[in-house]
Amino acid sequence: MYLSNAGQAAWRLTVGTVVLIVAAAVLVAGRGNAAASAGCEGGGYSVLGLSGDQSTSIPAAAVPATFLVQGKYNEFTVVAASFGIRNYTFTGAPNALDMTGGRRTVVFASKTPDHRGLTLTSSVSVQLSGEGLVISRTGPGLSMKIQANDCVTGGIFQMEPSRGDGTATQITHTLADGVFYFDNPNFRAREGDVVPFKDTTVTVAPRINFANDLSSRFVGRDSPQVATRIAQGCPNTVPAPRHAGGTASVDHCGGVSLWSVASGGRMGGVFGEDATEVAPPASACTHKCQAQDRVRGQSVVLGFPFPVPDGSRLKPRFPTSP
Repeated sequence: MYLSNAGQAAWRLTVGTVVLIVAAAVLVAGRGNAAASAGCEGGGYSVLGLSGDQSTSIPAAAVPATFLVQGKYNEFTVVAASFGIRNYTFTGAPNALDMTGGRRTVVFASKTPDHRGLTLTSSVSVQLSGEGLVISRTGPGLSMKIQANDCVTGGIFQMEPSRGDGTATQITHTLADGVFYFDNPNFRAREGDVVPFKDTTVTVAPRINFANDLSSRFVGRDSPQVATRIAQGCPNTVPAPRHAGGTASVDHCGGVSLWSVASGGRMGGVFGEDATEVAPPASACTHKCQAQDRVRGQSVVLGFPFPVPDGSRLKPRFPTSP
């Protein structure tokens, strides 16, 4: 095929433009992956005397009543008989993506499953890979699995109960002192808006987050998968500019939340931008589920105001009646 000088110049310009576009796309994707990996740089857990990549099990007789899962960026204590969690904590280790201002920050005082008399009794299965951890244990009619990432912004953290009778498990999340739930006013200001998400759209809905008064970047939210929150009798009236009268009613306590988790469902949490992105809820899955990757720049992030206005903070901290 013959091209004139002008045609050759146009062809070179077109090819050059395509190359630049592809390079820019690769660069943006690389930045997303780099940011994610930077948040986990040097991360990795030690648990029950184990560290480094491996897959093994600890005999039941060698499992103490409670044991520490120690990471560079976060740590938590596991109750062996229930796989409940105590003192989920960000260590404040230096990292450019740190949310805590370098402060050691306890986020959850506890995450407690109610197994209604059932107990975990088997050996503990431990899988360690990079910054990732999966631990699991079984007992008569019951199994529990915990997945976690040692990342400065939390990464994956999920508790997965499974019962032989197929019924749900209630899990209570109790925030640490100084951390509080709030109705996010940034989401209320955009409530009902349709915004882009990946290759589709999603409608902005109200969002319950948690934060504190010490760290302007610290924010998180509970993340259910086949789980439903149970109202505990903490009625609030919060600012909602797009509602008639400018307010909305929310039944949610300021320091605790209660969840009914389907057998094989998951109860977790996310932090940072992931906690304030506009995204659809997790898919319904109760068998061989895979933890979802972060959206990484393909969603609208609405953030949150710091300090959180008093009118958006949920009260009282705990239910006034059982």
